[in-house]
Amino acid sequence: MSDMPAREANATSVRVTELRSQVPAGVAVIGADPVRLSWRIGPAVDASQQLAYEVEAGGSESFDSVTASTGVVGDHRQVGIPAPGGSLRSREVRWYRVRVRTPQGWTDWGPALRVEAGLLDASDWRAEAITLPGDPGRSRQSPSPVLRTTFEAPSDLVRAMLYVTSLGVHEVRINGEPVGDALLAPGWTPYHKRLLVETHDVSELIRAGTNVVVGTLGDGWYRGRLGWNEVEGRCTYGPEVGLVAQLELIRAGGSVERIVTDGGWRAGTGEVRQADLYDGCTLDLRLRDPAIHTPAFDDSGWMHAAIVPLDRAVLEPRVAPPVRRVEVLQVRAEGGADRTVALDGGQNIAGFVRLKVRGAKGMEVTIRHAEVLEPGGRLHVKALRSAKATDRYILADDGEVTLEPRFTFHGFRYAEIRTQAEVLGAEFVAISSDTPRRGWFDCSDGRLVRLHDNAVWSQRDNFVSVPTDCPQRDERLGWTGDAQAFAPTACTLFDSEAFWSSWLRDLDLEQDDVLGVPSVVPNVVLSGEPTMGRAGWADAATIVPWAVYEACGDPAVLAAQLPSMRRWVASLERRTGPDGLLADVGWQFGDWLDPDAPANRPWEAKVDAEFLANAFASWSARLAGRAAAVVGDASWADRVLSHAERTARATWQRWRDHIVTTQTGCAVALRFDLVPAEERTTVGDRLAELVHTANGSVSTGFLGTPLVLPALADAGRFDAAYRMLLRREMPSWLYQVDKGATTIWERWDAILPDGSIHSGAMTSPPDLPDPEGREPHMLSFNHYAYGAVVDWLYRHVAGLAPVADDPGYRRVRVAPVPVLGLRRASAAVDSAYGRITTAWRIDDTGTFHLDLELPAGSTADLGLPAGATSEVLVDGSASPAHVTLGPGRHQASVRDPLIVAPTPS
Repeated sequence: MSDMPAREANATSVRVTELRSQVPAGVAVIGADPVRLSWRIGPAVDASQQLAYEVEAGGSESFDSVTASTGVVGDHRQVGIPAPGGSLRSREVRWYRVRVRTPQGWTDWGPALRVEAGLLDASDWRAEAITLPGDPGRSRQSPSPVLRTTFEAPSDLVRAMLYVTSLGVHEVRINGEPVGDALLAPGWTPYHKRLLVETHDVSELIRAGTNVVVGTLGDGWYRGRLGWNEVEGRCTYGPEVGLVAQLELIRAGGSVERIVTDGGWRAGTGEVRQADLYDGCTLDLRLRDPAIHTPAFDDSGWMHAAIVPLDRAVLEPRVAPPVRRVEVLQVRAEGGADRTVALDGGQNIAGFVRLKVRGAKGMEVTIRHAEVLEPGGRLHVKALRSAKATDRYILADDGEVTLEPRFTFHGFRYAEIRTQAEVLGAEFVAISSDTPRRGWFDCSDGRLVRLHDNAVWSQRDNFVSVPTDCPQRDERLGWTGDAQAFAPTACTLFDSEAFWSSWLRDLDLEQDDVLGVPSVVPNVVLSGEPTMGRAGWADAATIVPWAVYEACGDPAVLAAQLPSMRRWVASLERRTGPDGLLADVGWQFGDWLDPDAPANRPWEAKVDAEFLANAFASWSARLAGRAAAVVGDASWADRVLSHAERTARATWQRWRDHIVTTQTGCAVALRFDLVPAEERTTVGDRLAELVHTANGSVSTGFLGTPLVLPALADAGRFDAAYRMLLRREMPSWLYQVDKGATTIWERWDAILPDGSIHSGAMTSPPDLPDPEGREPHMLSFNHYAYGAVVDWLYRHVAGLAPVADDPGYRRVRVAPVPVLGLRRASAAVDSAYGRITTAWRIDDTGTFHLDLELPAGSTADLGLPAGATSEVLVDGSASPAHVTLGPGRHQASVRDPLIVAPTPS
């Protein structure tokens, strides 16, 4: 269907190497959104520049019948391209392929991509939500309901598809074999507004004759504890859990038989006696009966399943990565007194202990978890608050058995086992939403590498269905302030586009047109006016989608979130007075956990909270305006950008003198473009002065910390930036590393210089609920917000950054800034176009050497650390320090380079 002459085909060795949709690998189906395609081409040579493309859609991999085509499109874009043929129907399978034209001609058609749609309409569903009649879990923790049915497989079965979700979390087995490898499915969303459906091809699990389906339910986020109130924290979404399953058996002639959850299923209980995300799991293996998975099992003593009310309109396919086991860590075990065994995994994780034991029937095994140890070696459990974080097993016989909890996870590095049984082995299993790793960093300073790895682990541990604040205590909520602070780093470290897109959908659903965006998404625990529309938290509505766009390059995230952005900005505009400032900001979290704030009142930061509210209001308006311009809403973009400018200037005029008194004030003013152009140098120098006066110590909280080093870099004050980055005394990033941190801490001084543990004491913030009868307490050793600094390591230490005007690493800025004491640094990012790598070193003569590799489709703006006396070579030839490079491998060197010397303490 192309208008290009056939003789041009195969005219070049360039080829399409990969084609993908917006649905990440490992996710079975696409949802209702139109298909968007991205592709990579290679090899990375000048001749691989894309000049045009053509995409075809077909009904089969052979493309015997082409059903739709883009035709030839003269465009260099390779990311987020609308696929031809329109949206898919429920269950439809469609194939796509692409070819591109380069200066040497057309490539062959690239590899074909299969895309399948899930169940997209409420009318597709026949299944009901079912549970155990009289399930007592509405009032207390109780045994997990087990639902069971049998069916006869047709002799001419071609394919079997299982569509399954639950109120609560679920596991499903067919003929005793687990369906999929997801954990805590279907994850956490605002269930009454959006309930995600898992899709599985289970054809290989179906056998001739009678088959058995067994589903087990856990409380999860739906009915389990949420937040810090033990009594009121249960049954947030409803008192009854329920399984929703629809197994579709496709026969050779095309007819479909459906096995669906309904009142005909049998209901009972089994080995899971209780399971809670905070408190842990109790398994009584004496109640485990493998025969339940066989046709011979007699379930006549079970009850008929009860029906749970369900609005099928909220069902939609899950298109973000599920939670899975992502790593297994070997542990160090030491025996203790009273039949205890202490375990150390060497790494703080979110997950559970996998334990192998040998014992006798009725013996108990109890495992408690903690992030750190007390100075005397005991588990430090105070930081867990009311979360019990304890798994308990009752053994069934005298043999060996491997133990894993179900429907729970813990945040921990250490565990303590109490049992009379013999412990034969232990492993720590780390879990996370299975987002692929995207970024890697290394350098000659092992402390910076450890800092980077700590942020990687904190992201893994807190990306458990939603972006949580911490994985261990009675909280684990989707705090919007933490999310916006860390989003750029998250998009550098992992391919988290689908993860963020799913969470942003929930943010939109939970948003209020008048009050704004909640402080946690999904919105639980803190619902109500005092925690809606808080500066730096609610602004996740604009900051997160822009960070995803800049890192990934697909404008679809902006198009999807623009209505949410507009609603948030509109709510701010309605609160703006004639002077351009917000009329009433109310109570604010402010620069939360400013290290100079009273330890028990972390919202009382040095920087004025009203200033921050107006600064973030202007910034959200700017980002919303830019997003509107990208997706083609020019008139609204112009209007809202004008509003942003007015608020920015009014904010500067009102707080000019105050801004320059704090690191956060200066950083926010510079990064949010509040400062008039003629005063930017003055404010940048003032920020550097504040850093030097503080001997390089971090003096910022959750809102200022992600901005302070970027602001110093914008001002060209790398001397102050490196002084802060490399500081080892508290408060600093490397203080945590020196104290043995393996994840990012919530408080800069979570472990005090003398080795003691911070008390964590605090006063409940105004208008927020108190914990029931307990002293307010806040101390976590796994909080990613301060790990936002890691993005700076990529952008300035290694020198690899996307350019916002040409996002997704299509154009990159390669401008490493070497510093005294650092001999080498490198980074790699798997962009949409392919892997980009940069590595520099300084040899024994003091010469700077850079190796750079760019994939096809990317270009680099190279900025080398050269001064007036430097000699610069690029790819073997004398060159300016600033040049543009195309795809392929490049080498550069600088004799007598500029090397930053941090101002000494």
